[in-house]
Amino acid sequence: MSYHLPVLAKESIDALAIKRDGVYVDATFGGGGHSRLILEQLGPTGLLMAFDQDVDAEENVPADDRIQFHRQNFRLMQPFFRLNGIEKFDGLLADLGVSSHQFDTAERGFSFRFEAPLDMRMNQEGALTAASILRDYPAAELQQMFSRNGEVRNARTLASRIVEERNKKPLQTVGEFLELLDPLVRGNRARYLAQVFQALRIEVNDEIGALEELLTLALNMLKPGGRLVVISYHSLEDRLVKHFLKTGNVRGEVIKDDYGKIYRPFRILTKKAIIPSETEVKENPRARSAKLRVGERQEEDEA
Repeated sequence: MSYHLPVLAKESIDALAIKRDGVYVDATFGGGGHSRLILEQLGPTGLLMAFDQDVDAEENVPADDRIQFHRQNFRLMQPFFRLNGIEKFDGLLADLGVSSHQFDTAERGFSFRFEAPLDMRMNQEGALTAASILRDYPAAELQQMFSRNGEVRNARTLASRIVEERNKKPLQTVGEFLELLDPLVRGNRARYLAQVFQALRIEVNDEIGALEELLTLALNMLKPGGRLVVISYHSLEDRLVKHFLKTGNVRGEVIKDDYGKIYRPFRILTKKAIIPSETEVKENPRARSAKLRVGERQEEDEA
């Protein structure tokens, strides 16, 4: 099964500073590339908790007693720690975005390259699809979604056109949607379509809401000295991670105590985001927009 090569593999594993007897989390297992590299550095008493909501990912789990795989969205991982008596962990890695397998499996509807149903669900048991959003969202919500999630320049025009078209017939396939989109393209066609499809995918999977919950969980469950390592692929995610590492909250608000001391729960280890080398991008073009940020959890009295 074709999954993407692990992006920024050495950089992200080095950033975790793995202890042989530590407890680690791979929040986005996918093809298991990062997980296998973590297992290489874990000793016999180490533990890796891996999560992925995509049923196809389970086929990639290695036969290794040190890994526990849970087919679940990472925002729902907390109960699994409780069940295993884990109060804190030593590091968490999240490689956000969509796997090559998901993009390249035509019937999943993630890509504008293939004719397919407008689906885009990472969890195929979810109720919301791209088609149901285009069918049900009012024009104002569609406009806001395309503008917020995809920075689509003509979001209002696009929203109006969708409402106009769906009154004649529902938009159910990628081909039908592209027919609507082509006259509306602004600038580079591939870039415009990527922005529109990204906006829909983020909405279908509530990716920003899930990321906010993941960051908050990591803040609460990382041991002092534990590492939070996040690879993001678009500015919405990267901005959220950057601000969270600085402030410890998803709003990016600076919090001060009664003495004016700023709360800084993480020591930021990446002043600038780490990006892939030219060689990696050449070997794996889907790495080109990746940005890696790393924070180390500080003791409460240091924060």
